[in-house]
Amino acid sequence: MTSNATEYADADLDSDVGCPPFPPLSSWDCPSHETTGRPNLSTLQAKVMIVDDEPMNIKIVRRLLELEGYGEFVTTTDAPTAVALVRQEQPDVVLLDLMMPYVSGLEILAEVRADESIAFTPVLILTAVTDRDTRVRAVELGATDFLNKPVDPSELVPRVRNVLTVKGYQDQLRNYNRDLEHAVRQRTLELESSRRDLIHCLARAAEYRDDDIGQHVLRVGRYTRLIAQALGMDDAYVETLEQAALLHDIGKIGIPDAILLKEGRLTDEEYAMMQRHAGFGKRILTSCSSDEEKTIRQHAEVGAHILEVGSSNILGMARTIALTHHERWDGTGYPLGLKGEDIPLEGRITAVADVFDALSSRRTYKKAFPLEQCFAVMKDERGKHFDPNVLDAFLRVRDQVVNVQLQFADEH
Repeated sequence: MTSNATEYADADLDSDVGCPPFPPLSSWDCPSHETTGRPNLSTLQAKVMIVDDEPMNIKIVRRLLELEGYGEFVTTTDAPTAVALVRQEQPDVVLLDLMMPYVSGLEILAEVRADESIAFTPVLILTAVTDRDTRVRAVELGATDFLNKPVDPSELVPRVRNVLTVKGYQDQLRNYNRDLEHAVRQRTLELESSRRDLIHCLARAAEYRDDDIGQHVLRVGRYTRLIAQALGMDDAYVETLEQAALLHDIGKIGIPDAILLKEGRLTDEEYAMMQRHAGFGKRILTSCSSDEEKTIRQHAEVGAHILEVGSSNILGMARTIALTHHERWDGTGYPLGLKGEDIPLEGRITAVADVFDALSSRRTYKKAFPLEQCFAVMKDERGKHFDPNVLDAFLRVRDQVVNVQLQFADEH
């Protein structure tokens, strides 16, 4: 066994070592001998690694390839360092002897194929072994091709050339797939951004109809996110919920202005009732006639109908939220009178977020309640208006809720 005899041929660092441009499918037929009698320029620029414990064998193979125009080589007689050298140098092809001391060619091959960073490196086996089982084992481990010793020059060059040509196409395919995946990811991000913008605009449109130029919908969306996270929901559900909750009051678009924009100072009795019931919808209905109450109750159904045309996960959840966020845990809500866990979870979560924001924000008919009073009213409705588990999750993230309120505060 000789010492490490790694050699490096001078390489043109300014040359284009890449593969030929991605070819049209029509050009993928097997090339003829007339067009491939000699390696092309890109093939000749390939980095060839030779691993053999006999320096003379390396010298012969290298010289034969140099005569054909190859100029960049990495060679070693030290088998135990071969895999590390492959990782370091990233050769385009490895010519590997099988029978070496300390570490066999089969062991090196197995380690190369097991390493994701170099697993696709072509490996040509150089061997004088004629044993069928050894060859079969090499193929099973991922050998690309075989070259018998002593090396036949007329066989060496075309086999190396063919392996490098195939590798060039494989590299082009991997690069093409990588670029395609990047383009798809980029386009997906753009579509996601556009979708979010459209949802925000649609949600804001509903809020403007209510003469509310604040950031109610953004706060409600963020509150639902915090609650869902506190409940241990997965990231996909949390993201979808936040976007869907922005459309919870989209049904306001279908409510007549005479009802939606009704002003008027509330009496002390009505104000007390607002605290007791803690429901935004209920507070509005308190001062309405029976006909007006019926019309306003319809906004949940109107919102669900508006969103029926959508088939995405977000719009599907938004439809459920629009229809059920005024339902109450005790069954006294509207429009369906659902009770307990018959109310979809997203409706129960949005109910907590929506009512808290209604309590803590100024409206044309009321001032914002102090924070302590808001949380006291919310707690009082535990098990009545609100799902106890959902409300408890909301209270656990109280500090984050307050931060959201400050971050998205209305400008008056």
